Amino acid sequence: MSPKEAKKVTTNTLQKMKAAGDKIAMITAYDYSFARLFDDAGIDIILVGDSASNVMAGHTTTLPITLDQMIYHAQSVVRARERSLIVVDIPFGYYQSNSEIALASAVRIMKESGANTVKLEGGEEIIESVRKIVSAGIPVMGHLGLTPQSINKFGTYVVRATENTEAEKLKRDALMLQEAGAYAIVLEKIPAALAKEVSESLHIPTIGIGGGRHCDGQVLVMHDMLGINTEFKPRFLRQYLNLAEQINGAIQQYITDVKSGDFPNDQEQY
Repeated sequence: MSPKEAKKVTTNTLQKMKAAGDKIAMITAYDYSFARLFDDAGIDIILVGDSASNVMAGHTTTLPITLDQMIYHAQSVVRARERSLIVVDIPFGYYQSNSEIALASAVRIMKESGANTVKLEGGEEIIESVRKIVSAGIPVMGHLGLTPQSINKFGTYVVRATENTEAEKLKRDALMLQEAGAYAIVLEKIPAALAKEVSESLHIPTIGIGGGRHCDGQVLVMHDMLGINTEFKPRFLRQYLNLAEQINGAIQQYITDVKSGDFPNDQEQY
């Protein structure tokens, strides 16, 4: 069965995949064209990440992106969807202050973009927001470990939960998120042994990004794994293409052909 012929991926699909030991493949996308390519290829989950703040808008952190901008990116991605589950990050400032604002933000994303689920960063601190959003019928994906929206608190992007106190809190937070109704949790940049312990303690799937092979799935930012962003090379990143080099070569050749008069040729004009 081709990816296009397969049934749509749902949160229930992911639960069954974990139970069966089938790994979950997730990637970010921010526009229609790439989302269509990824969906056609058979990706399980497309995350409309607030990393759009970095890779699409050129900011140094995820903090500046707005809810309106996230909805715009999500709308573009949803139009490409045939099979993949579409997850949208609620951006910084639109859920942390109280659960009513969190619910309003989630409702706007679902109504205005047509996405399937939302994602929030944090554990105990945001648990009321998770409960309220889930109670409204909106599926929530959690996110623990390195949470980029909290970069100003951490002050660094180093591996999280290497100390026992933070590791124990992460384990408690994971269970709290599950109990609050989250259907999956992203584990970012934490020791592989801890990610394994958390994954085995939960009945909901974990998605790793720098969390090691024992997570139930993996996610990468498309610009990193396709080699569009060449500056970001952490240990957890496997670069599958070097598009920056290939695109640079193609553009240089185009410039040469235009300036030499080679393009367009007789066959490329009317």
